[in-house]
Amino acid sequence: MREAHAEDARSEAKRLILDLLGEERPTAGTLLNEARTVLGRERTRRAAELARGAPLTRRSAELAAIAALFVGTGELGPGWWTVSRGGTLPPPEEVLVKAASLDPWTDLTVLEMLAAWISDDVADAIWGPPVGTADLNSWQAEDRVPLPPDARAGNRLVVAFDAGGRLDAVVVTRKDDDLGSNLDFSSLRYSRPAEAQWSWGVAAGLGPHPLPDENPDPYADPVDPTPSTILRDWALHHGATLDHVGPPWETRGDVTAAVERVDWMWRSAEWFAWWRAVSALIDAEPDQLARRIDDMTR
Repeated sequence: MREAHAEDARSEAKRLILDLLGEERPTAGTLLNEARTVLGRERTRRAAELARGAPLTRRSAELAAIAALFVGTGELGPGWWTVSRGGTLPPPEEVLVKAASLDPWTDLTVLEMLAAWISDDVADAIWGPPVGTADLNSWQAEDRVPLPPDARAGNRLVVAFDAGGRLDAVVVTRKDDDLGSNLDFSSLRYSRPAEAQWSWGVAAGLGPHPLPDENPDPYADPVDPTPSTILRDWALHHGATLDHVGPPWETRGDVTAAVERVDWMWRSAEWFAWWRAVSALIDAEPDQLARRIDDMTR
């Protein structure tokens, strides 16, 4: 069942990425070449440098954010980069140059923050500003957002639930004749930049994602054979096949490719501990790696 869901997600992601970017198997090189035609050479260069500086396990997410910026800029135009947000936040161009996330987005990287901004801005341009935000970790439908003063029964109000994600709240009359609202979960939708970000990440996977003219190639860096053997053997003993893990891991690229084939997220919960250890191996964090392997082998 999990494998079927994983394949469904990948198929949908490939369909979306083909529609949005014109490619079914995205690579960093093709993405950056396409982005350059819309973002311009300098913005694309800065974005690529931020992706280059991220840990290898985060590179796919950074490239996915660039996909969102590419699609979003195509929707809103290059002027989006030079306009201050709400009069209080700096223009996206300045954020990209300074390479520093802002409150309350400090849990995101700069590229992820900019991708969230442009996903929301495209959503607002299409569906109008939301009247409120709903956390869809709760599926309660009733009265999740405040009603505007001019609300009338039958009105459909736009509600945000994620960057670029929107759904409608339908205004209804309650038994006491007061107005309330019910979320219409069938109206869930995402702006095109948000779709591009998700679909690029799923279709492209963890990698390897070498960047154009990247020298030295971080994926060619050797890994310590002792922990790599422990983690490879663990995967084989817990359901992965030789086709999944491949030959003995010698480089960070070997490990990255194996993790992508193993598809650990769709396996049992114990694989999360394996992922934390193997990600430390990929990101060359020896102290973290030792702790994670110790946790696994207790």
